[in-house]
Amino acid sequence: MNKEVNVDALFLGPKSENRVFYKEMMEYAITEHMHWRSGFHPEDSALVTPRAQHQPDFRDTLYRTEGILRDLSSRLKNKSVPWFSPRYLGHMNADTFMVSHLAYVMTMLYNQNNCAVEASPVTTDLELEAGEDLCRMFGFDVSKSWGHITSGGTVANYEGLWVARNLKSMPLAIARHEGAKDLVAGMTEHQLLNMKPTDVLDLTDELKKRGIFEEVRELSVRGAGVEPGKLGKLLVPRSKHYSWLKAMDLLGLGQENIVQLDVDGNYRTDVQKMRETTLRLMEEGTPILGMVSVVGTTEEGSVDAVHEVLKLREECEEKFGSSFFIHVDAAYGGYVRSMFLDENDQFMEYDALVAAYRESEIVPEGVVWPKRDVYDAFKAMSEVDSITVDPHKVGYIQYSAGAITMKDKRIVDLISYHAAYVFEEAGEDSGDEHSVMLGSSIMEGSKAGAAAAAVWAAHRLVPLNITGYGHVIGRGIVTADWFASKLATAEPFVIQGRSFEVRPLMHPDFHMVNFTIKEIGNDSLADHNSLNQRIYELCSYASGRAYSKDFLTSSTSLSVDEYGDTPCAYTSLRGFTDEEWQKEGSVYILRAAIMTPFLRDEMRFSQYWSNLRDIFTQILTEIVDEENKKAMSHSAA
Repeated sequence: MNKEVNVDALFLGPKSENRVFYKEMMEYAITEHMHWRSGFHPEDSALVTPRAQHQPDFRDTLYRTEGILRDLSSRLKNKSVPWFSPRYLGHMNADTFMVSHLAYVMTMLYNQNNCAVEASPVTTDLELEAGEDLCRMFGFDVSKSWGHITSGGTVANYEGLWVARNLKSMPLAIARHEGAKDLVAGMTEHQLLNMKPTDVLDLTDELKKRGIFEEVRELSVRGAGVEPGKLGKLLVPRSKHYSWLKAMDLLGLGQENIVQLDVDGNYRTDVQKMRETTLRLMEEGTPILGMVSVVGTTEEGSVDAVHEVLKLREECEEKFGSSFFIHVDAAYGGYVRSMFLDENDQFMEYDALVAAYRESEIVPEGVVWPKRDVYDAFKAMSEVDSITVDPHKVGYIQYSAGAITMKDKRIVDLISYHAAYVFEEAGEDSGDEHSVMLGSSIMEGSKAGAAAAAVWAAHRLVPLNITGYGHVIGRGIVTADWFASKLATAEPFVIQGRSFEVRPLMHPDFHMVNFTIKEIGNDSLADHNSLNQRIYELCSYASGRAYSKDFLTSSTSLSVDEYGDTPCAYTSLRGFTDEEWQKEGSVYILRAAIMTPFLRDEMRFSQYWSNLRDIFTQILTEIVDEENKKAMSHSAA
């Protein structure tokens, strides 16, 4: 039975509070490796002799090694951003699990390469186990699904589109092959391009039975290439990550075949406009290659209505006989689904979930989370075709560790390759429960087994359900709720007779809080953007050594090019006219991912907020002083 984790025991801590244990286990990891080396055929003589070790050039090499490492340490301490501290509220970074650090270092010493089992007999299994963990978290049938670790969400998105592309083209290939075309006899090209993903995979099973799967596969885009526009449109929200543009480029599908979906005032895909766009394409006879939903947009942390996308696909199948692939880009928010699972990894009903949060003190009274539509979106993830998730974001695991999961592992056969000099074919009776070979079935080649070990170890210590990650992620969600509420009701900052008001962009879907500071009475959007950009500069590496800053954050711009006029709703609330929005076409915002687990205490947070108000006062005073000096300089000139 799962035991609830002690969150404070998972991290080294902002002040290295767990340094004794951390140092002991780091030494253990290194010592064990050294014993492993010395214990391998102990009858072999030492090849680095004491005489050699006392030679001048030997000692000089060690001294130079030490010098290089001291230089590296100095650079790292001088310029690195202190993600571990609650004073950092910016990108999706925070303190990371000790167990993942230690597992990574321990495994790194063995230099395992997860490209081939021969080079990674341990970590290949660990990677596939970690993939199964993620599939289970998303509600996939572990016996039928598949997942693996990537270098990040970008590559995972590439793989999601890669399988969607190859899947979409298989029915056309079947129709071209003499030994297979009877399987799709009587179907038009339009019907072939709009089959259900599961129906296409059922056809591939028949191809394998006939022994012609590889022959047909080579007639698909994999072998024949991509005909411009043939496979249809990829529908992605305006809140998309830029990796989707790169993916369409790399896979030869063309960025012109992206259809951007408008977002609503919460920066989620606008459901009504999504329906209108999709149904219009269906009526025009334009195939849809795939639909992307985002669970945790990188700019706002918003959660798209995945359940509405599934309803829309069902409607298209019933009304038009046309279907499409659904991918969820949950690189940022994927691990949040663990908060919905009970100790047996079962998705909880809404009322039972809220009751469990109260009982376990994960989400206290006064904090309303999750919103019902957010709950519905996470529940629906179990029905999509593939999901991207990044352990190195809300998994609290160090870089680099992204992941891709697929509901139906048969789809991997559409992208897999086998090279005899790298891969060994597993026999039917090999006893290996993992039948999918990594290197031949993924986009990347050589990659660190240590990253897989880091993810695997985290999952073993911190269950992917309410008893484990639920407590870790819940801390950030609660703190974000408090933070957004404070921003929404904060008294103005009065600096030398000028007043400044801070307000959030919206209440967060989980823990990304965006906000801006506006000078009361100044209704120039250009001035507002300049003010917030200067605040960012003073709260980031952009104006000097990050380690010396009292508070660090990140920023972004919500522009008309990316979001249309959606941000205009916020600028209007802040008192800017539509003319100002049309003139500037963007609003500069400060962005804070509240991932820190160390502020989930009301007294501690209250003190933190008080200190932050003082910091904002100091920063605004510095900006006002700068402006006064410039004004005096211009006056003197």
